Amino acid sequence: MSVRRLAPKEVQPESFAFTDENLAWAEKTIAKYPAGRQASAVIPLLMRAQEQAGGWVSEPAMRYVGDMLGMAPIRVYEIATFYTQFQLQPVGRKAHIQVCGTTPCMLKGAEDLMKVCKKRIHAEPFHLSDNGDFSWEEVECAGTCTNAPMIQVFKDVYEDLTPADLDRILDAFERGETPATGPQNGRFLSAPVTGQATLLAAELYDGSMVGKGAGLALARQAIEARANGEAAPAAPAPAAASAAPPAPPKADPAPAAPLAAKAVEAAGNADSEKPSKPVAPPPGGKAD
Repeated sequence: MSVRRLAPKEVQPESFAFTDENLAWAEKTIAKYPAGRQASAVIPLLMRAQEQAGGWVSEPAMRYVGDMLGMAPIRVYEIATFYTQFQLQPVGRKAHIQVCGTTPCMLKGAEDLMKVCKKRIHAEPFHLSDNGDFSWEEVECAGTCTNAPMIQVFKDVYEDLTPADLDRILDAFERGETPATGPQNGRFLSAPVTGQATLLAAELYDGSMVGKGAGLALARQAIEARANGEAAPAAPAPAAASAAPPAPPKADPAPAAPLAAKAVEAAGNADSEKPSKPVAPPPGGKAD
C-alpha cells in the first residue's frame, strides 16, 4: 500500500468551513447517530468536505470536521489517510482520472490508458497538468471487471475503454462538457457485448407475477402469449383451504426422573459387582 501523507503546508488553505447548505446537511447527518456515537459521521462529512473543496481534503477541513464531531485531529487524520477515496492534495479542476489497474483491467488494456494519462496529463500520478485542469492516479479494483478496462472520474465511471475513447473523454472535459458515462462500446450495462441474452421479458423480474400463485410457468405463458398477440392466460384459482389437521396426540407425562443412558447404567451395574474393599492374597500363594 502506498504511503499517504497530507499535502505540504504551502498548498494548504488557511481555513475551511462548510457552506450554509452543507452545514445544514452535516448537522442533519450527525443527528442520525445515537448520543455518544457522533464520530461515526466522520466519513460522510469528510466526503462532503472533499466535494466542496473541489475534490480533495485539506488539513483545515479535517480539523473542522473533527471539531464538529468532538474528535481529536489525529483520529480524523488516521481515517483520511487510510481510505483512498480521500484525496490528500489538490486534483484537477475539471477531472481527476482514476485508472483501474487490477488484473482484469490490465489484461484488457489499462496500461494503454495510463499511457494516455502520462502523455496528456503528467508523466507521474498525483501531479496536476500544466493548466491545472487534470490529474490522474492508478487505483485498485473499481468493481466493473466485466466491462474492463475502466476509469472513474469523481463519482462517474467510464467502461469498455480504448485509448481513443479516453482521449475523447478528456477532450470533452477540456471543453467543459460531461461525457456520457458507462460502457463506451454500446454494451447495455454489463450484458454481453453481443447483446442481452437473459431477462428479456420484464415479467420475469418486474414483480408483476408476484402474489398471483402462478409462478414461473404462468409468467412464461404470458410472455409467449404477448409475443403471439394473444391474451395472457388467467391465473388459476387458489386451491381450497384444506381441513385443519388433527391436533397432535397428547404427550405422555414426563417421567419423574430422567432415564439414565444404557452405557451409564451398565457401568453402574459393573461397579456394584466389585467388592467394596480389595482382598489381600493368601500368604505364600496367589489369589483365586
